[in-house]
Amino acid sequence: MKNSKLFLVVVVLSLALAGCTSAAEVPVTPTATEVVVEEAPSLLDAPAQTGPSCVANDPPPQPSGEELAVYAIDPDRDWVKGPEDAAITIIEYADFQCPYCSEAADNLSALSEKYPDDVRVVYRHFPLASIHDKAILATQASEAAGLQGADYFWQMHDMLYETQSLWSGFSVEDFTAWLIEVGDQLGLDRSQFESDLFSEAIVSFSEGTWPDGQAIGLGGTPTLIINSLYQVNPDPATLTAYVELIKIEDRKFRECPPLTVDSETSYLATVETEKGSFVIQLLPEAAPLAVNSFLFLADNGWFDGITFHRVLPGFVAQTGDPTGTGYGDPGYRFSIEVENDLIFDRAGMVAMANSGPESNGSQFFITYDAAPNLDGAYTIFGEVIEGMEVVQSITPRDPQQGVDLPPGDTLIRITIEQK
Repeated sequence: MKNSKLFLVVVVLSLALAGCTSAAEVPVTPTATEVVVEEAPSLLDAPAQTGPSCVANDPPPQPSGEELAVYAIDPDRDWVKGPEDAAITIIEYADFQCPYCSEAADNLSALSEKYPDDVRVVYRHFPLASIHDKAILATQASEAAGLQGADYFWQMHDMLYETQSLWSGFSVEDFTAWLIEVGDQLGLDRSQFESDLFSEAIVSFSEGTWPDGQAIGLGGTPTLIINSLYQVNPDPATLTAYVELIKIEDRKFRECPPLTVDSETSYLATVETEKGSFVIQLLPEAAPLAVNSFLFLADNGWFDGITFHRVLPGFVAQTGDPTGTGYGDPGYRFSIEVENDLIFDRAGMVAMANSGPESNGSQFFITYDAAPNLDGAYTIFGEVIEGMEVVQSITPRDPQQGVDLPPGDTLIRITIEQK
């Protein structure tokens, strides 16, 4: 089912998801469009502004009644792994003979291990019998195993995916015999398993999962639905981004901060990191919106304990996103403020990252060298006046190199001094 209410991340791209499907349409993996900038949520349709301003983001979408009905968890039908109170529920429609579903299973398992308290996974069958000759029989095997306990369902689930390359080439007869052997290995009661494998109830249920999936608009496998709303790619980067952004939703601000900055006051921001501290001289006269937001977020602990998620030696160190993905925002966005006398002509310039003229949020970067290509496109709102050697020592980290990167260096807190 194509879900048009995607809430997060990505600039509109036309990459298609590889999968066992003929016509599925899904969103693409989050991908940066600029070296400094990530696309922020809810900004693609931002209205044009007249003069510098701040606008609160729209509230996140909620699933419709139809979506809630389709994706409601059925304890008599669904196989569920993870805590009931998890903030993120991922429903997976999959086919045991689909190779892309095997990859998705690995990714979901890793995600569950990474977020054991936050993620619940629900498995639903959608066997593509027209192209996979043993898909329905594999469905029957998992259901028959599950009748002897939920743990046995998941053990059969894991075994089928882990050995998929082996049994996919079997004949149906050889696959049936192999399933009986697997049942013995898992400790199933053989007589019950053999009886249940071809029972009328299980065969009828397994054959019915294909038309059931078609009825709700599924086009292929794997199809993943998060929180009854978002249809997503099953790759690690996308899954991690959704989980992190959903987790932070309750921390976001629902309106712009009050404009309390004083252009005649000197503001110093001490940034404490695990590598040491450095001091930023803020520039309220040149960038009142940016400085006002920075002060507000620092005072409210937004920056506490976050990471430097992008650090490119010779270019910039970027932080300000509690999710660590490069897609987080504080719940509001504000305009670029450009002061012609302020340019990226040296190291230590502090500026807002953005994804367009009206999309400043909470992410900011510090230059490691002159970067004239950035002039006029990013709000410079400060300069490092002490501790640039600390900034230079921050561990390099390029998110474009993958999602299994070590955590970036920690930004412990930011404290503000007024003079």
